[in-house]
Amino acid sequence: MRVTLPLQVSRRWFHHTISLAIFALLLFYLCTRSLRCPAGAQSCITEGPPPLQQQSESLEAPEREEPQCLGPHGMLGRMVRPFRASLNLEGDVQLSPYLAGWRELIKFLTPFGSIFTFATSEAFTKVTALEARVHGPDAAHYKSLAAMVAWERREGLLERPGIAPRDSARSSGSRTALLLHRALRWSQLCLHRVATGTRGGPEAGEQCSDAYGTVLGPHHPWLVRQAARLAFLSFPGRGRLLELACPGTREAEARAVLARAAGTLEDVYNRTQGLLAERGLLQLA
Repeated sequence: MRVTLPLQVSRRWFHHTISLAIFALLLFYLCTRSLRCPAGAQSCITEGPPPLQQQSESLEAPEREEPQCLGPHGMLGRMVRPFRASLNLEGDVQLSPYLAGWRELIKFLTPFGSIFTFATSEAFTKVTALEARVHGPDAAHYKSLAAMVAWERREGLLERPGIAPRDSARSSGSRTALLLHRALRWSQLCLHRVATGTRGGPEAGEQCSDAYGTVLGPHHPWLVRQAARLAFLSFPGRGRLLELACPGTREAEARAVLARAAGTLEDVYNRTQGLLAERGLLQLA
């Protein structure tokens, strides 16, 4: 049985067929045109998009400038550079740049609050005492940590482990360096926790207080530990610390910069820890 399509349906089908045919012809024309190159032309790149390599090069983001706080005039930059310079290629710690780094660390930490003021005043005394040896009449023996320890041991200048001298000003350079070494560890842990602490987690003051209890507290008398505990109650918030650490930057960038600085302090600490441990001096004070 034959089925006869209505006239309106057949016309609609006819128009769709013509439209598809025209579209196919246009597509064929565009394809064949894109494959042709005019005579004498060097390339046909101008008729299409540039190669992927050229596009990727144009989309590469320019290198970000280093934050000013890590630059030569920034507080973190002035601190990090001498500490890095103290790590020589022979696996030793050069004392002169190490102490220069400590001086900048003291300047950096002082505005953070009363607990840092107390800690930095103690550190300043020890840095000054070591600098007197580095630049004193026996300066040739105080070029590096290993050289200092070896010379003071030969000369019988090292204290007996756990016995403090009556006059702290007469402490050996090695004992003074050990006390600075512990203070550096606390500073490094505190700055690292300020940089990496999570929102909603422990406050910066609590984290730095825990670091103090782990590193310095066991070596301090009860009265000093209680004073430190009270000082941590007025510890600045994390946002304020990050602002002081790297002014004029966003929080995420300040966190990253402070973490890098704390990483440098950790490198110096680890090198010093190994040298002192190899020479049996970790219990000197």
